[in-house]
Amino acid sequence: MTHRTGPAGSERPLDQAYDTALLDLDGVVYAGGDAIAHAVESLGSARAHGMRLAYVTNNAARTPQAVAKHLTRLGVPAEAGEVVTSAQAVARLIADQVPAGARVLAIGGEGLVEALRERGLQPVASADDDPAAVVQGYSPEVGWEQLAEAAYAVNRGVPWFASNTDLTIPTARGTAPGNGALVEVVRIATGGDPQIAGKPLPPMHRETVIRTGARRPLVVGDRLDTDIEGAYAGGVDSLLVLTGVTTPALLLAAPPGHRPTYVDADLRGLLIPQPGVTDAGEGAYRCGGWTATVGDGVLLLDGDGEPMDGLRALCAAAWTWAGDGSCDLDAGKALDRLGMGLEAL
Repeated sequence: MTHRTGPAGSERPLDQAYDTALLDLDGVVYAGGDAIAHAVESLGSARAHGMRLAYVTNNAARTPQAVAKHLTRLGVPAEAGEVVTSAQAVARLIADQVPAGARVLAIGGEGLVEALRERGLQPVASADDDPAAVVQGYSPEVGWEQLAEAAYAVNRGVPWFASNTDLTIPTARGTAPGNGALVEVVRIATGGDPQIAGKPLPPMHRETVIRTGARRPLVVGDRLDTDIEGAYAGGVDSLLVLTGVTTPALLLAAPPGHRPTYVDADLRGLLIPQPGVTDAGEGAYRCGGWTATVGDGVLLLDGDGEPMDGLRALCAAAWTWAGDGSCDLDAGKALDRLGMGLEAL
Protein backbone atom coordinates (compact mmCIF):
# COMPACT_ATOMS: atom_id res chain seq x y z
CA MET A 1 0.00 0.00 0.00
CA THR A 2 1.36 3.45 -0.93
CA HIS A 3 2.16 5.57 2.10
CA ARG A 4 0.47 8.95 2.42
CA THR A 5 2.94 11.85 2.37
CA GLY A 6 0.45 14.67 2.95
CA PRO A 7 -3.25 15.40 3.45
CA ALA A 8 -5.30 15.11 0.27
CA GLY A 9 -7.45 17.81 -1.27
CA SER A 10 -11.05 17.58 -2.45
CA GLU A 11 -12.59 20.05 -4.88
CA ARG A 12 -16.05 18.99 -3.74
CA PRO A 13 -17.38 19.32 -0.18
CA LEU A 14 -16.85 16.02 1.59
CA ASP A 15 -20.57 15.56 2.19
CA GLN A 16 -20.97 15.47 -1.61
CA ALA A 17 -17.82 13.49 -2.42
CA TYR A 18 -18.81 10.57 -0.13
CA ASP A 19 -22.14 8.82 0.33
CA THR A 20 -21.82 7.86 4.01
CA ALA A 21 -20.00 9.29 7.01
CA LEU A 22 -18.90 6.60 9.48
CA LEU A 23 -18.65 8.75 12.59
CA ASP A 24 -16.92 7.97 15.84
CA LEU A 25 -18.79 9.38 18.83
CA ASP A 26 -16.56 10.28 21.80
CA GLY A 27 -14.40 13.22 20.83
CA VAL A 28 -16.17 13.71 17.48
CA VAL A 29 -19.90 14.15 18.10
CA TYR A 30 -19.91 14.53 21.87
CA ALA A 31 -17.64 14.74 24.90
CA GLY A 32 -19.17 13.28 28.03
CA GLY A 33 -22.82 14.27 27.98
CA ASP A 34 -22.51 17.33 25.77
CA ALA A 35 -22.34 17.85 22.01
CA ILE A 36 -19.03 19.12 20.69
CA ALA A 37 -19.10 22.63 19.25
CA HIS A 38 -20.48 22.77 15.68
CA ALA A 39 -21.32 19.04 15.64
CA VAL A 40 -25.11 19.35 15.70
CA GLU A 41 -25.33 21.97 12.95
CA SER A 42 -22.69 20.31 10.78
CA LEU A 43 -24.30 16.87 10.89
CA GLY A 44 -27.72 18.37 10.20
CA SER A 45 -26.37 20.13 7.13
CA ALA A 46 -24.53 17.05 5.89
CA ARG A 47 -27.71 14.97 6.19
CA ALA A 48 -29.71 17.68 4.41
CA HIS A 49 -27.19 17.55 1.55
CA GLY A 50 -27.86 13.84 1.11
CA MET A 51 -25.04 12.27 3.11
CA ARG A 52 -25.97 9.23 5.16
CA LEU A 53 -24.75 9.25 8.75
CA ALA A 54 -23.72 6.18 10.71
CA TYR A 55 -22.33 6.24 14.23
CA VAL A 56 -19.57 3.71 14.84
CA THR A 57 -18.31 3.20 18.37
CA ASN A 58 -15.90 0.88 20.16
CA ASN A 59 -17.90 1.39 23.34
CA ALA A 60 -19.84 -1.83 23.89
CA ALA A 61 -21.63 -0.74 27.05
CA ARG A 62 -24.78 0.79 25.59
CA THR A 63 -27.34 -0.59 23.17
CA PRO A 64 -27.82 1.08 19.78
CA GLN A 65 -31.21 2.27 21.01
CA ALA A 66 -29.61 4.01 24.00
CA VAL A 67 -26.95 5.63 21.81
CA ALA A 68 -29.59 6.84 19.34
CA LYS A 69 -31.64 8.36 22.17
CA HIS A 70 -28.56 10.13 23.48
CA LEU A 71 -27.77 11.57 20.06
CA THR A 72 -31.36 12.67 19.51
CA ARG A 73 -31.40 14.36 22.92
CA LEU A 74 -28.27 16.30 21.92
CA GLY A 75 -29.99 17.54 18.76
CA VAL A 76 -28.67 14.92 16.32
CA PRO A 77 -31.71 12.84 15.29
CA ALA A 78 -30.66 9.20 15.03
CA GLU A 79 -32.23 5.75 14.87
CA ALA A 80 -30.87 2.54 16.37
CA GLY A 81 -30.21 1.17 12.89
CA GLU A 82 -27.71 3.99 12.29
CA VAL A 83 -25.54 2.92 15.23
CA VAL A 84 -22.86 0.24 14.93
CA THR A 85 -21.06 -0.95 18.07
CA SER A 86 -18.09 -3.18 18.79
CA ALA A 87 -20.52 -5.38 20.73
CA GLN A 88 -22.33 -6.16 17.47
CA ALA A 89 -19.04 -6.86 15.72
CA VAL A 90 -17.78 -9.26 18.37
CA ALA A 91 -21.16 -11.01 18.60
CA ARG A 92 -21.00 -11.77 14.86
CA LEU A 93 -17.39 -12.93 15.25
CA ILE A 94 -18.43 -15.35 18.00
CA ALA A 95 -21.52 -16.56 16.16
CA ASP A 96 -19.35 -17.53 13.20
CA GLN A 97 -17.32 -19.88 15.43
CA VAL A 98 -19.73 -21.50 17.91
CA PRO A 99 -22.90 -23.58 17.47
CA ALA A 100 -26.20 -21.76 17.02
CA GLY A 101 -27.78 -20.90 20.36
CA ALA A 102 -24.55 -21.53 22.26
CA ARG A 103 -23.99 -20.15 25.75
CA VAL A 104 -21.54 -17.25 25.98
CA LEU A 105 -20.06 -15.93 29.21
CA ALA A 106 -20.71 -12.18 28.87
CA ILE A 107 -18.50 -9.82 30.88
CA GLY A 108 -19.96 -6.41 30.08
CA GLY A 109 -23.09 -4.32 29.94
CA GLU A 110 -26.50 -4.38 28.31
CA GLY A 111 -25.06 -3.46 24.92
CA LEU A 112 -23.02 -6.65 24.84
CA VAL A 113 -25.84 -8.83 26.15
CA GLU A 114 -28.30 -7.52 23.55
CA ALA A 115 -25.80 -7.96 20.72
CA LEU A 116 -25.25 -11.61 21.66
CA ARG A 117 -29.00 -12.25 21.77
CA GLU A 118 -29.40 -10.57 18.38
CA ARG A 119 -27.11 -13.27 16.96
CA GLY A 120 -29.13 -16.04 18.66
CA LEU A 121 -26.59 -16.66 21.41
CA GLN A 122 -27.39 -17.19 25.11
CA PRO A 123 -25.54 -14.89 27.54
CA VAL A 124 -24.57 -16.48 30.87
CA ALA A 125 -22.82 -15.07 33.95
CA SER A 126 -20.66 -17.95 35.26
CA ALA A 127 -17.80 -20.07 33.99
CA ASP A 128 -19.69 -23.00 35.51
CA ASP A 129 -22.55 -22.54 33.00
CA ASP A 130 -20.52 -24.46 30.38
CA PRO A 131 -20.07 -21.54 27.96
CA ALA A 132 -18.80 -22.12 24.42
CA ALA A 133 -17.06 -18.71 24.51
CA VAL A 134 -16.24 -15.87 26.88
CA VAL A 135 -16.43 -12.25 25.77
CA GLN A 136 -15.43 -8.97 27.38
CA GLY A 137 -16.99 -5.60 26.58
CA TYR A 138 -16.70 -2.34 28.47
CA SER A 139 -19.12 -1.55 31.27
CA PRO A 140 -18.51 0.65 34.33
CA GLU A 141 -20.22 -2.04 36.43
CA VAL A 142 -17.64 -4.75 35.65
CA GLY A 143 -15.78 -5.73 38.82
CA TRP A 144 -13.47 -8.36 40.28
CA GLU A 145 -16.08 -11.13 40.38
CA GLN A 146 -16.87 -10.84 36.66
CA LEU A 147 -13.20 -10.65 35.71
CA ALA A 148 -12.51 -13.72 37.84
CA GLU A 149 -15.27 -15.64 36.01
CA ALA A 150 -13.65 -14.71 32.71
CA ALA A 151 -10.25 -15.91 33.97
CA TYR A 152 -11.72 -19.20 35.18
CA ALA A 153 -13.27 -19.85 31.77
CA VAL A 154 -10.19 -18.89 29.76
CA ASN A 155 -7.97 -21.06 31.98
CA ARG A 156 -10.30 -23.99 31.20
CA GLY A 157 -9.66 -23.50 27.50
CA VAL A 158 -12.85 -21.63 26.57
CA PRO A 159 -12.30 -19.41 23.47
CA TRP A 160 -11.85 -15.78 24.54
CA PHE A 161 -13.12 -12.71 22.70
CA ALA A 162 -13.04 -8.96 23.35
CA SER A 163 -15.18 -6.24 21.83
CA ASN A 164 -12.16 -3.89 21.74
CA THR A 165 -8.93 -3.17 23.56
CA ASP A 166 -9.00 0.62 24.00
CA LEU A 167 -6.94 1.10 27.16
CA THR A 168 -8.72 4.32 28.12
CA ILE A 169 -12.14 5.90 27.74
CA PRO A 170 -13.01 9.62 27.99
CA THR A 171 -15.51 10.60 30.67
CA ALA A 172 -16.95 13.90 31.86
CA ARG A 173 -14.43 13.84 34.75
CA GLY A 174 -11.40 12.89 32.65
CA THR A 175 -9.70 9.79 31.27
CA ALA A 176 -10.64 6.44 32.84
CA PRO A 177 -9.68 2.78 32.24
CA GLY A 178 -11.29 1.31 29.15
CA ASN A 179 -12.08 -2.25 28.09
CA GLY A 180 -8.47 -2.83 27.12
CA ALA A 181 -7.39 -2.31 30.71
CA LEU A 182 -9.93 -4.92 31.86
CA VAL A 183 -8.77 -7.31 29.15
CA GLU A 184 -5.21 -6.92 30.46
CA VAL A 185 -6.36 -8.09 33.91
CA VAL A 186 -7.64 -11.34 32.42
CA ARG A 187 -4.56 -11.66 30.22
CA ILE A 188 -2.31 -11.42 33.29
CA ALA A 189 -4.38 -14.09 35.07
CA THR A 190 -4.42 -16.48 32.12
CA GLY A 191 -1.50 -15.77 29.81
CA GLY A 192 -3.97 -15.91 26.90
CA ASP A 193 -4.85 -13.60 24.04
CA PRO A 194 -8.42 -12.83 22.95
CA GLN A 195 -9.81 -12.46 19.45
CA ILE A 196 -10.62 -8.76 19.10
CA ALA A 197 -13.41 -7.27 17.00
CA GLY A 198 -13.35 -3.49 17.44
CA LYS A 199 -11.60 -0.69 15.61
CA PRO A 200 -9.07 -0.74 14.02
CA LEU A 201 -9.48 -4.45 13.18
CA PRO A 202 -11.34 -5.99 10.18
CA PRO A 203 -14.38 -7.42 12.07
CA MET A 204 -15.54 -3.91 12.96
CA HIS A 205 -15.08 -2.68 9.40
CA ARG A 206 -17.01 -5.71 8.10
CA GLU A 207 -19.85 -5.12 10.57
CA THR A 208 -20.07 -1.46 9.57
CA VAL A 209 -20.18 -2.19 5.84
CA ILE A 210 -22.82 -4.92 6.33
CA ARG A 211 -25.07 -2.69 8.40
CA THR A 212 -24.71 0.55 6.44
CA GLY A 213 -24.37 -0.68 2.86
CA ALA A 214 -21.97 2.23 2.24
CA ARG A 215 -20.44 2.34 -1.24
CA ARG A 216 -18.11 5.30 -0.77
CA PRO A 217 -17.70 5.77 2.96
CA LEU A 218 -15.67 8.37 4.81
CA VAL A 219 -14.45 7.43 8.28
CA VAL A 220 -14.58 10.42 10.65
CA GLY A 221 -12.70 10.18 13.93
CA ASP A 222 -10.44 11.78 16.49
CA ARG A 223 -8.11 8.86 17.27
CA LEU A 224 -5.19 7.89 15.07
CA ASP A 225 -4.82 4.39 16.56
CA THR A 226 -8.45 3.31 16.12
CA ASP A 227 -10.44 5.47 13.70
CA ILE A 228 -7.70 6.38 11.25
CA GLU A 229 -5.82 3.08 11.47
CA GLY A 230 -9.11 1.24 10.93
CA ALA A 231 -9.83 3.28 7.81
CA TYR A 232 -6.30 2.61 6.54
CA ALA A 233 -6.68 -1.14 7.15
CA GLY A 234 -10.05 -1.14 5.40
CA GLY A 235 -8.80 0.84 2.41
CA VAL A 236 -11.23 3.74 2.86
CA ASP A 237 -10.67 7.48 3.19
CA SER A 238 -10.73 9.25 6.53
CA LEU A 239 -11.18 12.68 8.10
CA LEU A 240 -9.42 13.44 11.37
CA VAL A 241 -11.03 16.13 13.51
CA LEU A 242 -9.05 17.83 16.26
CA THR A 243 -11.86 17.87 18.82
CA GLY A 244 -10.75 14.76 20.70
CA VAL A 245 -7.56 13.05 21.81
CA THR A 246 -5.24 13.73 18.85
CA THR A 247 -3.11 16.87 19.12
CA PRO A 248 -1.43 18.58 16.17
CA ALA A 249 1.95 17.34 17.46
CA LEU A 250 0.73 13.72 17.50
CA LEU A 251 -0.63 14.14 13.98
CA LEU A 252 2.74 15.35 12.68
CA ALA A 253 4.39 12.27 14.22
CA ALA A 254 1.87 9.81 12.76
CA PRO A 255 3.34 6.68 11.14
CA PRO A 256 1.96 5.67 7.71
CA GLY A 257 -0.98 3.62 9.00
CA HIS A 258 -2.17 6.49 11.19
CA ARG A 259 -2.17 9.27 8.59
CA PRO A 260 -5.65 10.55 7.67
CA THR A 261 -6.77 11.45 4.16
CA TYR A 262 -8.06 14.81 5.39
CA VAL A 263 -7.67 16.84 8.56
CA ASP A 264 -9.85 19.64 9.89
CA ALA A 265 -10.62 21.41 13.14
CA ASP A 266 -14.11 19.96 13.64
CA LEU A 267 -17.11 18.51 11.81
CA ARG A 268 -17.57 21.67 9.76
CA GLY A 269 -14.88 20.09 7.60
CA LEU A 270 -17.57 17.81 6.15
CA LEU A 271 -19.32 20.76 4.54
CA ILE A 272 -16.45 22.33 2.60
CA PRO A 273 -13.90 21.41 -0.06
CA GLN A 274 -10.55 20.38 1.38
CA PRO A 275 -7.51 22.35 0.23
CA GLY A 276 -4.69 20.26 -1.17
CA VAL A 277 -0.99 20.56 -0.39
CA THR A 278 1.33 21.51 -3.25
CA ASP A 279 4.91 20.29 -3.59
CA ALA A 280 6.71 23.58 -4.15
CA GLY A 281 10.06 21.89 -4.83
CA GLU A 282 13.30 21.75 -2.86
CA GLY A 283 11.57 20.19 0.13
CA ALA A 284 8.90 22.89 0.48
CA TYR A 285 5.17 22.16 0.80
CA ARG A 286 2.51 24.82 0.39
CA CYS A 287 -1.13 24.99 1.49
CA GLY A 288 -3.06 28.24 1.36
CA GLY A 289 -0.72 31.02 2.41
CA TRP A 290 1.68 28.75 4.33
CA THR A 291 4.88 26.99 3.26
CA ALA A 292 6.47 24.26 5.39
CA THR A 293 10.06 23.00 5.14
CA VAL A 294 12.59 21.00 7.15
CA GLY A 295 15.87 22.51 8.31
CA ASP A 296 18.45 21.52 10.93
CA GLY A 297 16.18 18.99 12.60
CA VAL A 298 13.28 21.42 12.86
CA LEU A 299 9.96 21.81 11.04
CA LEU A 300 9.81 25.37 9.71
CA LEU A 301 6.76 27.37 8.70
CA ASP A 302 6.60 30.58 6.71
CA GLY A 303 3.66 32.67 5.52
CA ASP A 304 0.22 33.48 6.85
CA GLY A 305 -3.37 32.41 6.50
CA GLU A 306 -5.77 29.86 7.94
CA PRO A 307 -4.14 27.84 10.76
CA MET A 308 -5.48 24.53 9.42
CA ASP A 309 -3.75 25.19 6.09
CA GLY A 310 -0.49 25.66 7.97
CA LEU A 311 -1.00 22.35 9.76
CA ARG A 312 -1.70 20.59 6.47
CA ALA A 313 1.53 21.97 5.01
CA LEU A 314 3.44 20.84 8.10
CA CYS A 315 1.93 17.34 7.78
CA ALA A 316 3.25 17.07 4.23
CA ALA A 317 6.74 18.17 5.27
CA ALA A 318 6.78 15.88 8.32
CA TRP A 319 5.32 12.77 6.67
CA THR A 320 7.52 13.08 3.60
CA TRP A 321 10.60 13.43 5.79
CA ALA A 322 9.57 10.46 7.95
CA GLY A 323 8.86 8.10 5.06
CA ASP A 324 7.92 4.71 6.54
CA GLY A 325 8.56 5.90 10.08
CA SER A 326 7.44 8.63 12.46
CA CYS A 327 8.58 12.24 12.38
CA ASP A 328 10.54 13.27 15.47
CA LEU A 329 11.50 16.74 14.27
CA ASP A 330 10.90 19.68 16.59
CA ALA A 331 7.63 21.33 15.56
CA GLY A 332 7.15 23.55 18.62
CA LYS A 333 7.77 26.96 17.09
CA ALA A 334 5.84 26.13 13.91
CA LEU A 335 2.81 25.00 15.90
CA ASP A 336 3.07 28.07 18.15
CA ARG A 337 2.73 30.25 15.04
CA LEU A 338 -0.56 28.50 14.31
CA GLY A 339 -1.81 28.80 17.88
CA MET A 340 -1.56 25.01 18.21
CA GLY A 341 1.43 24.69 20.54
CA LEU A 342 1.40 23.12 23.99
CA GLU A 343 0.42 26.39 25.66
CA ALA A 344 -2.69 26.56 23.44
CA LEU A 345 -3.95 23.09 24.43
